Amino acid sequence: MGNTIPIPKRLLTRDTVSWAFYDWANSAYATTVMAGFFPLFYKEFWCSHADPTVSTFHLGVYNSVAALVAAGAAPVLGAVADAYRIKKRLLLFFAALGIVLTGAFYFIAQGAWLIAGMIYIGATVGFSVGNVFYDSLIFNIADKKDFDIISAAGYSLGYLGGGLLFSINVAMVLRPHLFGLANSTAAIKISFISVSCWWAIFSIPLILNVRETRAESADTLLTTISMCIVRVGRTLKRLRSMKSIGLFLISYWLYIDGVDTIIKMAVDFGISVGLASRHLITALLITQFISFPAALIFGIIGTKLNAKKGILMCISVYVAVTFWAYFMDETIEFYILAAMVGTVQGGIQALSRSLFASLIPPDSAAELFGFYNMLGKFAAIFGPILMGTVAVVTGNSRLSILSLLVLFVSGAVILCLVDENERAL
Repeated sequence: MGNTIPIPKRLLTRDTVSWAFYDWANSAYATTVMAGFFPLFYKEFWCSHADPTVSTFHLGVYNSVAALVAAGAAPVLGAVADAYRIKKRLLLFFAALGIVLTGAFYFIAQGAWLIAGMIYIGATVGFSVGNVFYDSLIFNIADKKDFDIISAAGYSLGYLGGGLLFSINVAMVLRPHLFGLANSTAAIKISFISVSCWWAIFSIPLILNVRETRAESADTLLTTISMCIVRVGRTLKRLRSMKSIGLFLISYWLYIDGVDTIIKMAVDFGISVGLASRHLITALLITQFISFPAALIFGIIGTKLNAKKGILMCISVYVAVTFWAYFMDETIEFYILAAMVGTVQGGIQALSRSLFASLIPPDSAAELFGFYNMLGKFAAIFGPILMGTVAVVTGNSRLSILSLLVLFVSGAVILCLVDENERAL
């Protein structure tokens, strides 16, 4: 009995559960739309007339533009949210943007590749920027000592919810007639509607139950934005003296770049070694459902040990995955690697969020989470370039996967220098 880890009471309160369920809500977009059906449907329906390399270039541009817009807007909007205490309102605005535009995919005609791309950029910006304010709302619903387990609970629910809807959507696409649909095209279009509804419905608990006190300000919004831009500049200078925060952000950018590169390149790598698409979809579902309990377990590990040690454990697993991927030949190996990634993917994300939250001052939470999310948006830019360069220079795509070790190892080394007990004033 003495070795058991009690679940914090805060984890089971109405506001905490409501906050965590937003991860369940919006993860449907990340799974079904971003990782699953949008790239496939764009190539086969909206841009089917073009050479596959052209549509691949389009997708890269859309993701880069969305990332740049989100990364540029996040710190300033975060500072505005801190000044006015409107994190919740801004979250709901960007969530609504993503929800409406996701539903709009249903109405885009075949061949309308440019409209599809513009709507995808808008929906992804809504999803990404909304997460800045969602992450920073953890200060409204939890004490510092509970950050690890509550952050993990959010990611855990996100993987479960996103995986559950995605599995239903995959079944719809593979067996459309069982759902009363004419074909797989109709099933994918309905899947976009299902994501929009799922995202909207499961955001309601946060709307009703997570409270935020409004700040009184005599300044106009334009004046506040101008002041916040200046404040962001000052914060960038302050980061030089915030040693642990600065080191953590550098470390995070490196290792999360490796994590996101594996997420985004796994399917292409599987194809390159001859795996069938049905196996790749199965592997994605394995990752989602294993990530559900694993994220929560790592939250407990973070509470029992500390978040930094938990992150280092996760990085060590990614190092092992990277080595194994170099030698992989069989489908069963890809499944095993997917399971290994599932055990740490949610954990490294959840513990990174909670460790950062424990380092920063609460009155600058949204602003500093803006920088945190900005680095997250820029992640998976350097990694794919690194992989591509190594592949071109060596002529061996397997060697390219080993190049990610640079990101994981350097990120781990810098993370070791972070003092998790230091708190910025």
